[in-house]
Amino acid sequence: MSQDHEPDASSAHQGSLPVTSDALLEQMRDAGIAFAYYEHIPLRTVEDAKTVQGAVVPDGPGALNIKNFYLRDRKKRNYLVVLEQDRAVDLKALGQAMDAPGVSFGSAGRLMEFLGVRPGAVSPLAMINGARNGVRLIMDTALRDAETVHVHPLVNDRTVGLAPEALCQLVEGWGAEVGWLDP
Repeated sequence: MSQDHEPDASSAHQGSLPVTSDALLEQMRDAGIAFAYYEHIPLRTVEDAKTVQGAVVPDGPGALNIKNFYLRDRKKRNYLVVLEQDRAVDLKALGQAMDAPGVSFGSAGRLMEFLGVRPGAVSPLAMINGARNGVRLIMDTALRDAETVHVHPLVNDRTVGLAPEALCQLVEGWGAEVGWLDP
């Protein structure tokens, strides 16, 4: 199948994911997790996300917008790294800070295999799949100080805003341990 016919990361193709966005949102509601929900155009990059911040997704004091990286190291360990969206990233320094030698971006195929999402929809909520696949979650310490963190619920045309404590409760409930990074 050519790339033109590959499903994109929007909710229109959520049925082909191991866990649908709808199922994740229902699980969050059932767990009593408070969150705000927003629908918008598909967002693949931080630059795309900035076009809806403040217009569709609230952006103000206490709100933290993030960027996410799926990485692998030379030992074939998988990482999901969650950073404040404007944080500069030096991949070599990041790998050293994480004790992950030779860290590089993982492929789209491995992203689907280990986190169950497509490029453009990487999110700490993908740990619903990543935890059972041994993915290590590393989050920016800036997340702990936010009132609300905005994340994609496995697709890139939806965003949820939730408290950092609620996010940690979810990922830890799935069996993931949160590693904190002060870049």
